[in-house]
Amino acid sequence: MANNPLVDIFRIRDLRKRVLFTLGVLIVHRIGSVIPIPGVDMGALSRFFDGSGSNTQGIVDYLDFFSGGAFKNFSIFMLGVMPYITTSIIIQVLMLVFPALKRIAEEDGGRKKIQRYTRYATVAVCLLQGVALLQMPLNYGVVVSGMAKWQFMTLGMLTTTAGTVFLMWLGEQINTRGVGNGISLLIFTGIVARMPNAFVVLIREIRTQNLNPVFVILTFVLFVAVVVLVIYEQQGLRKIPVNYASRIVGRKQYRGQSSYIPFKINPSGVIPVIFASSILTIPVQVASSLASGQSEFWGNVASAMNTRGPLYLTLYTLLIVFFAYFYTQVSLNPIEISKQIRENGGSIPGIRSENMEAYLTRILNRIVLPGSLFLAMIALIPSLLLIVIPGFPQQMAYIMGGTSLLIMVGVDLDTMSQIEGHLKMHHHEGLTKGGKLRSRNL
Repeated sequence: MANNPLVDIFRIRDLRKRVLFTLGVLIVHRIGSVIPIPGVDMGALSRFFDGSGSNTQGIVDYLDFFSGGAFKNFSIFMLGVMPYITTSIIIQVLMLVFPALKRIAEEDGGRKKIQRYTRYATVAVCLLQGVALLQMPLNYGVVVSGMAKWQFMTLGMLTTTAGTVFLMWLGEQINTRGVGNGISLLIFTGIVARMPNAFVVLIREIRTQNLNPVFVILTFVLFVAVVVLVIYEQQGLRKIPVNYASRIVGRKQYRGQSSYIPFKINPSGVIPVIFASSILTIPVQVASSLASGQSEFWGNVASAMNTRGPLYLTLYTLLIVFFAYFYTQVSLNPIEISKQIRENGGSIPGIRSENMEAYLTRILNRIVLPGSLFLAMIALIPSLLLIVIPGFPQQMAYIMGGTSLLIMVGVDLDTMSQIEGHLKMHHHEGLTKGGKLRSRNL
């Protein structure tokens, strides 16, 4: 009888421990998403959101979706891991601007120093975001009576900051003792946790005849098509052939061989989308929280930064393209790749050695541009869907396209790849036919 890969996962002791540990951490994450910060009256909070809501309800729904419901609960995890991601972006940019910081990263133990700086900076970002976001429960009137504003703000800032730091630690534990990328899995879990409620809202809208079932069916067909395209795009490769000449090392002679450099059509994966979302989350959070205090200026800013508005969509697209190029240059430096090829006696057929950097740079630019535009197109689907079908549930639109879809597909493929690596290491078949997650050669 053929082996079942899912059964093999739990037969291998090390892999079973890693999978169960990861699931346990994700359960802890979900529990923390419903524990409110001290001073929030949950009864008043429930009545507020079940009632008329607020002028910034759309923005609140957007922030709540990507925190897995933690935002509307004003829970200890309401900030999520976005402050950490934002800080990581800032540190990486500073490393390019200040060569001294880059030299620190290249020293022995330098990466640990940079990680420590990132953690310290994340605490500062959390405190600043806490000041803005904790205005919301105060303005909504959901704070328990008799509690002073300064008490609520102090407790709230400390609690939400500690929550984000704890999530950072959980993500690192998954990287070390579990499977998958810890931070990405925490975001993935938050998105998946909102899916049942999104389907309930969709069914309710169809039953009340607010939505045409034909439009819903067509939308689901579009969703399946987009998922297939995203998978092909994530797995697509451009192979650059490299020939290595024969060489003698000591008393051994190594024969010449041919290999290739695998350039993915989207080298940065879902990173540009996550980076762009986290950067834009800051002005959206600040504007929405201050607008709830009836400030006319911040109300105008909140309206301008509407997630379906032209300004937000334009900035979102530009940031995705920028971070696609930025992250590719950081992770795939043509100068470093060319240097390694030369040091190992390699060459690219038809390309002179001195032109290797220019050739690889040209190839990367040709790959990254269409890849980044494809990411931007997918990221804009929810907003376009809500514009074309005004009554379509917002939560379902987020699931069927955009950041959430890219994150779900990207994280799923990455986690499956890691699990498959463990299975093959223990001489088991992979999760897919032939024991290999195949890449598409382009």
